[in-house]
Amino acid sequence: MPKLPAPPIPSLLKSPPPRPGESNGAVTPAEEAMEAGVSVVDWIDERTSLSGAARWMMFRKVPKGTNWFYTLGSATMFAFLNQAVTGVFLAMYYRPEANGGAYESVRHITNEVFLGALVRGMHKWGASVMVALVFLHMARTFFFGAYKYPRELNWVIGVALLILTMVMGFTGYLLPFDERAYWATIVGVNINGTGPLIGPYLSDFLRAGPEISAATLTRFYAIHMMIVPGLIAALIGAHLYLVAKLGTTAPPWIKAEKKAQLRRSEA
Repeated sequence: MPKLPAPPIPSLLKSPPPRPGESNGAVTPAEEAMEAGVSVVDWIDERTSLSGAARWMMFRKVPKGTNWFYTLGSATMFAFLNQAVTGVFLAMYYRPEANGGAYESVRHITNEVFLGALVRGMHKWGASVMVALVFLHMARTFFFGAYKYPRELNWVIGVALLILTMVMGFTGYLLPFDERAYWATIVGVNINGTGPLIGPYLSDFLRAGPEISAATLTRFYAIHMMIVPGLIAALIGAHLYLVAKLGTTAPPWIKAEKKAQLRRSEA
């Protein structure tokens, strides 16, 4: 009787079939995309060495007692970014024309442009939020004693940022060029004119002439859109550099507790 061939014996070296949800060793599209992203980041970092600067900025020691008061500076920066992004969108439709063009362009943005009312509202109320956050951040810095050595320069930069924020709010108020904006600007310019020495010259510079006119609107638009945002962005960069270099101060009550503990240990 002829012998039947023996059934094939499964090799013990073969890996078992993958379970549901497990990979069988093949690279998935998600893994390929991740590897490609890592390769691009490595390629950029090899040519720019930005990873060292990023680690220097992000990974640093935080003093004990840090709380939500320390987020006011970051909140102010994000408020400025909101103003920058929404301002670019509004500038695409705005026309700095005093003969009704400015008011009509603002009306067009509010009533006819897709999401125009939302973006304009974000820009309008974001300005008030940014001013409030700057004052709160300065108050936190003052009451926590973070303006003292070696952070005096950072305090001076913060004061300059506060002034520029007020200038940006003042110049932006005229841009709708309605009755409220017109008369409010007249009051503001006259108040500036009462300042000592440079007051009258500052008023003439802001008005771009003897009275509020089309040249005033153009000048306010240029200051609001180009000069002040550029200065604010540059000073924010310097401010963040000094914060990363010098660090942040601990709350004053933490230092008071340490001094009390020292006195008790000496006694």
